[in-house]
Amino acid sequence: MGSNYYFLTQRVIKIELLNVSIETAGYNRREPVLKDINFKLHAGEMIGLLGPNGVGKSTTIKAIMGNLEQIEGCIEFKGPKKSYAYIPEQPIYYEELTLWEHIRFVASLEDISEKECFIEAEKLLRLFRLEEAKDQLPDNFSKGMQQKLMIVLALLMKPDVYIVDEPFMGLDPLSFKSFLQLIDEKKKLGAGVLMSTHVLDTAERICDRFLLVSNGSLVAKGTLKEIQKEHGLEDARLYDCFEKILVREHNE
Repeated sequence: MGSNYYFLTQRVIKIELLNVSIETAGYNRREPVLKDINFKLHAGEMIGLLGPNGVGKSTTIKAIMGNLEQIEGCIEFKGPKKSYAYIPEQPIYYEELTLWEHIRFVASLEDISEKECFIEAEKLLRLFRLEEAKDQLPDNFSKGMQQKLMIVLALLMKPDVYIVDEPFMGLDPLSFKSFLQLIDEKKKLGAGVLMSTHVLDTAERICDRFLLVSNGSLVAKGTLKEIQKEHGLEDARLYDCFEKILVREHNE
């Protein structure tokens, strides 16, 4: 009885947080960039959005966030809050606000108490070694410090879904490790993560499923084992799978 109960409590229930069904999308109606992008993101799951530069990864993210002029299809956030936090590749911040003023701004927007937000913020600033910069303007930060500010603000928001675009650019090894640990904690609490990255060895280690984009369409998706099986690449590493799939796509 005890062991069965333990098993039941450990069973993962797939709660859908995001449903993406894009028929076409682009920056204008005459020239669609994306075609047939379809996937679902579940609670406790991280999906890696992968592909070479210029194939549609950033456009896919913009479509999901509603930042494209033309979209045919359906994009639906379905979590309890129906919310997301975005960690961009190029940091976005208010030039006139200090680091701590950014945190106060997030606290004013989110449905959490200032006290709770500030306690959590202090922990994150210590973890990312930003305490001494809390009263400084981000314009004076290094690229790595600006990226850590984006991570801190996103983590404070506590959304259903994290949309992360090349998060490792500019991060030092300690911050890199801390970010992965924090995202894993958020997954265990029920968040879903969609992460665009070129760091395939890390993606293979931390992502549950993968989406490979080429020429604006999905050319492979699923777990690594599913991709290996579907494309006849048993035991191949993630990098080797995607390299061979992209070569096939280019030659067809």
